[in-house]
Amino acid sequence: MKNEESRTETPYYQKGNEELSEKFNVDKAKGLSSEEAEKRLNEDGPNQLEENEISKWTILLRQINNVVIYILIVAALLTLWMGHYSDAIVIGLVVVANTLIGYFQEINASNALDKIKDMLSTHATVIRDKQRKEIEAVDVVKGDLVYLEAGDNVPADVRIIDSDRLKVQESSLTGEADSIEKTPEEIEEKVGLGDQVNMAFASTSITNGNGTGVVVATAEETEIGKISTAVNDQESKKTPLVQLIDNLGKTISYVIMGVAALLFIYGLISGVYSLSALSLAVVTMIVGSVPEGLPATTSVVLAMGVSDMAKNKNTIVKTLPSVETLGSVDIIATDKTGTLTKNEMTAQNIITKQVEYTVSGIGYSPEGKIELDGQSIELDSDSDLKLLITSGYEANEAELNEEEGQWKISGEPTDGAFLTLYNKAFNSGDSNYEEISKVPFDSDYRYVATLSENVESKERKIFIKGSPGKLFTLAEAKDPSFDTDFWREKVEALSTQGKRVVAVGVQDTDQNKDTLEHEDVDEGVTFLGIVGIIDPPREEVIDSIKTMRKAGVEVKMITGDHPSTAKAIAEALGLSENVQTITGLELDELSQEELVEKVNDYQVFARTTPHNKLQIIEAFQKSGKTTAMTGDGVNDAPALKKADIGVAMGLNGTDVSKDSANMVLTDDNFSTMSVAIEEGRRIFDNIKKSILYLLPTSFAEGLIIAFILIAQRDLPLQATQMLWINMVSAITIQFAFIFEPAEPGLMDREPRDTSASLIGKHDAFQIAYVSILMAVFSLVAYDWLIASGANQVTASTMVVNIIVISKIFYLFNVRTHALAFSKEFFTNKKAFLIIGVMIVLQLMLTYVPFFQEFFYTESLTILEWLIAIAVGVIVLIIAEIDKIIRMKINKN
Repeated sequence: MKNEESRTETPYYQKGNEELSEKFNVDKAKGLSSEEAEKRLNEDGPNQLEENEISKWTILLRQINNVVIYILIVAALLTLWMGHYSDAIVIGLVVVANTLIGYFQEINASNALDKIKDMLSTHATVIRDKQRKEIEAVDVVKGDLVYLEAGDNVPADVRIIDSDRLKVQESSLTGEADSIEKTPEEIEEKVGLGDQVNMAFASTSITNGNGTGVVVATAEETEIGKISTAVNDQESKKTPLVQLIDNLGKTISYVIMGVAALLFIYGLISGVYSLSALSLAVVTMIVGSVPEGLPATTSVVLAMGVSDMAKNKNTIVKTLPSVETLGSVDIIATDKTGTLTKNEMTAQNIITKQVEYTVSGIGYSPEGKIELDGQSIELDSDSDLKLLITSGYEANEAELNEEEGQWKISGEPTDGAFLTLYNKAFNSGDSNYEEISKVPFDSDYRYVATLSENVESKERKIFIKGSPGKLFTLAEAKDPSFDTDFWREKVEALSTQGKRVVAVGVQDTDQNKDTLEHEDVDEGVTFLGIVGIIDPPREEVIDSIKTMRKAGVEVKMITGDHPSTAKAIAEALGLSENVQTITGLELDELSQEELVEKVNDYQVFARTTPHNKLQIIEAFQKSGKTTAMTGDGVNDAPALKKADIGVAMGLNGTDVSKDSANMVLTDDNFSTMSVAIEEGRRIFDNIKKSILYLLPTSFAEGLIIAFILIAQRDLPLQATQMLWINMVSAITIQFAFIFEPAEPGLMDREPRDTSASLIGKHDAFQIAYVSILMAVFSLVAYDWLIASGANQVTASTMVVNIIVISKIFYLFNVRTHALAFSKEFFTNKKAFLIIGVMIVLQLMLTYVPFFQEFFYTESLTILEWLIAIAVGVIVLIIAEIDKIIRMKINKN
């Protein structure tokens, strides 16, 4: 099925003025009547975007919708019913802690829709009843005749019917850095959003001139409204990690509940236990086996990773699981302007009549030199070059200033490029010329010209800068022998490199002349040369893309720019050995199935609309790719929210893009992405290690209770003792994984398969045998103590310490893929500090009276401690033997 747009009626940009008047029943001179406007306002509703607010109670309740939480709530209620109040309180505190962690993660995300609403104009100037009126923008209706002038924000989507040098800045929608000249003529062919030069869109701003237009869309029907709707329609999705952990938690919980049910039935049939004792035993088994520390432990590892990224890696992560998602991405789809490029137009080539120069340095900062064959040149050595740079500087409508160490322009980026070029050439922004008169840029003439006087010699000249075609004509008027073909070839060569080409000329004039008109320029100009300008790639991005490609991550460019410009930038960045390009209009001709099939063949998507960006992200995801999206404009917002992880720019990004994203790069540096990918992979590795470390302990506790129930004996562990092992000791020791450094070769791996299970076959085998070892040794030690005459409290205290000390030794096996006692042993020095803290906590649990009373513990002898340590050593040795066997198998 073809894209919906291809089946709609003729777009407004293809309609003539008469057709528009008939369509909206509006008089182009009188506008609508007040009565008709009121009627349409009642029918269509106000020109504003709908609210979309989720209550904080709804967000809170979402956190409880979790199988593990359900089980713990039931366990707390049962222990409360049976009168075990301390157990119920501890279990309840665990539930509250996990719920609050999730709630505060989600509540911190801002509402992107509010920021979109803030972009809309608050007032509008309309023509009604033959009179120009200023009204509230929310009262604008379809068919209204709107008057626009410099400084206005466009209140709705408007089809221009009359214009006078009207320019609109619409980079937030299209990605185009320059203001766009708007004209009233209809466009015959089908074009993308960025080429609809007779349309002005809501939320864009008028930078020059004035004009009149007919409102063709309001509220949600506008382009910005469609973005708002698209953002609103993107449901909050779970990251791959959260899905894996949820599935793992559900699977474990269902198995535990099934086993618990069977044991309860077995206990009833055997008749050995009373109902209350049996219930307590089963609840204790459930509490011990359910990995209630899993959500909290994962959150702690993620939170510390997020904190480190904010402090040291210029990355703010808004939702904790997002940091790991970046480590699993296959594709990064990115905007070009301001992300891969500086969003600062830069002169890179100067061609005079005799010589071709290059210019070093990028952006508006005046750091760089004019070079010939790689060597810096003296400006006085070429008078034509000196005059060209001066002319490009004088024929200018922008200002360039340094603010807080950043160079910024006020005006058109192309003009800014010439200001910077002058600063590089003369090491100064001060000119010897003083402007007397100016002809501003006009799309009908396609040049800007100034009449200026040299403050020293009082010589007056006309400086001119504009499109090559126009200046070729003026040069021919001055010199019939002007070699147009030669210069057209030079222009074509620069254009194929994706560069914007500007021609520069000069004209000597009467020294008494003090006004400038177009007719003065028509007499002809002396052609000085051409300048190739480009929004240059960020130099640091090139190395970053190399790193990403090595790590199996593809970078795709999605931009509103012209295909040739985008392709040239992509090739300069090294996106692929063979860059393939497709446009938004070509995408619209593909069915959804065709797009999914072909989307991975392209590296550049040019002339795209916000809807195209959303289509592309969806197609990548449907093709099985985990996709990140980076951007900085309002037009990026729906795709940022749809992507598996959206990454916005912090310095130049719009509030809408930042609020739609999961992460914000505070330095606007795309190369930070490769650092974040590595950090994401490290965090995933450490989360998986922590899970492989956590589960054997929980399962060992469950096995102990299960063995006891089957053997029809007294319980060796209390519920609170199990919660101590699962929560306090687990989280304390697992702090070690927060500081675990990245293992060698991390960025040489392919992205992980997010559909694969978190626990592999060997992982499950290792969890099983470690669980059994801990459970069996604990029961043997328990029986030995009881047989030696110790009481039940002492024996259960020893079981707790055996499990915890086994965990301490097992940590050294899990924390690295290398052998425990190798050069990796001391790479995480903080692990030893954390182990020391855990030992202190165990001593407190064993000897402090308060803990003894609350957790049913008692003091141990030196021999009993040595037995616990011996069990830990045996568990570590067996796990290391297994690792050696695996290393040999993998090597072979």
